[in-house]
Amino acid sequence: MDIVDKLAEIFKEFPGIGERQARRFVYFLMSKNEAYTGNLVSLIADLKKEVSRCKECFRFFINKKGVGNLCEICADTNIDSSMLMVVEKDSDLESVKKSRVYTGKYFILGGLVPIVEKNTKSRVRIEELKKKITSNNKEPDKLQEIILAFSLNPQGNHTDQYIREQLADLLSKQNISISSLGRGLSTGTELEYSDNDTLKNALKTRQ
Repeated sequence: MDIVDKLAEIFKEFPGIGERQARRFVYFLMSKNEAYTGNLVSLIADLKKEVSRCKECFRFFINKKGVGNLCEICADTNIDSSMLMVVEKDSDLESVKKSRVYTGKYFILGGLVPIVEKNTKSRVRIEELKKKITSNNKEPDKLQEIILAFSLNPQGNHTDQYIREQLADLLSKQNISISSLGRGLSTGTELEYSDNDTLKNALKTRQ
């Protein structure tokens, strides 16, 4: 396997990138000068140095001086702690955040639960979510509602059901309600590509 093949294999690991697109990326880089590729390499290296993962919601964030291990959302004392939205990934969080229709906290699950999967707990942060719920209910502004915000496809629906089953006893004991995004989202919709009005309607009609 030569250098072109090796780079193409790496690009194929990117979300939504196939063999043809991966090789187009490689040839694009080959056509650029050394200054361009050098800058790209430098930025990728700096990305790993400057970005941290929040210890509370597991979101990636630019770690500014003085912020510590919390992202700006979790560190904001004005955020409504009575609501916790569970999303699959960072891009989903950003889409909801841009809609400006949700004012609560977030939790990034880290993926969706495969429909056929034996070792589910290695795929998603279910234990971390349980810990988050328990710790949140020790705060003055106690957690009152969990909102499951997953893409409306078979795997998203399966994840929704799995989370409900895993949290049933915990939420019952702590008197916390659980809801899912309403049908403002069409079946098959990816959350990160939904527009603001669609997200607004989905939040309003959650059940």
